[in-house]
Amino acid sequence: MRKLTDWFSRRRPAGPVRPRRRRIDLGQNPPTYPIYAIGDVHGCIDELRDAEARIAHDMAENHRPGMVILLGDYVDRGPASSHVLEHLIRPSQYGLRRIPLCGNHDDIFLKFVDDPERYSEWLGMGGEQTLLSYGMDPYNLGTRQKRNRAKLGDLLMETVPVPHRKFLANLPVSLTIGKLVFVHAGLRPGIPLQHQSEEDMLWIREAFLAAGPQLPLLVVHGHTPHPEPDLGPGRIGIDTGAYYSGRLTVLKIDGGRFSFL
Repeated sequence: MRKLTDWFSRRRPAGPVRPRRRRIDLGQNPPTYPIYAIGDVHGCIDELRDAEARIAHDMAENHRPGMVILLGDYVDRGPASSHVLEHLIRPSQYGLRRIPLCGNHDDIFLKFVDDPERYSEWLGMGGEQTLLSYGMDPYNLGTRQKRNRAKLGDLLMETVPVPHRKFLANLPVSLTIGKLVFVHAGLRPGIPLQHQSEEDMLWIREAFLAAGPQLPLLVVHGHTPHPEPDLGPGRIGIDTGAYYSGRLTVLKIDGGRFSFL
């Protein structure tokens, strides 16, 4: 799977030029409220609901509302991608202020819906489970046969609801507040934040994991799963592989203090 992901991130064919995703900047001052970051969901709706319940309980217990940042990868691999998207486009039952960021799987899913032939490799990255969550069987549809690509494209447009596609299209790629940066995969070491590429923010692994951002920032990210939260130089990774471990990690940042719910 790692080889497939690396190949796809480097060599996927060029498609239509898309608008640059938003980069949210909430200013240079550190947050005066708690921030809760949620790792990669990957179609695990029960784990997402449980994580939000933990956050809501923590806010109520401490009488301090905060911001919830989701680090992307809402789809693929797990069993309920369509339910996760439906959940996130609706207001939180707890009144949580959620800011979902874009992951590489979310980005590629949207591109596949638009052009399934060009982005067919997505199916091997857990995309088949996403299609199944929408009631589509990729095998019976003959998605690997070129003559059926047009049929699949039409069916995707009919099956994946417009609100889901709009949600995916409008996901920002990063959020910065004070010296904190929230992003799905990481940053290219030593490159100023304003010059970071969207590609790296969604896909980078080894260079960032080994060296960190090499900037006066703390980066909170997902993308690379570990059994436990992964603390490295200038970074905290919180992808704990929810789709196979059942553990969806929540990181709480409050006044410079860090804890895990």
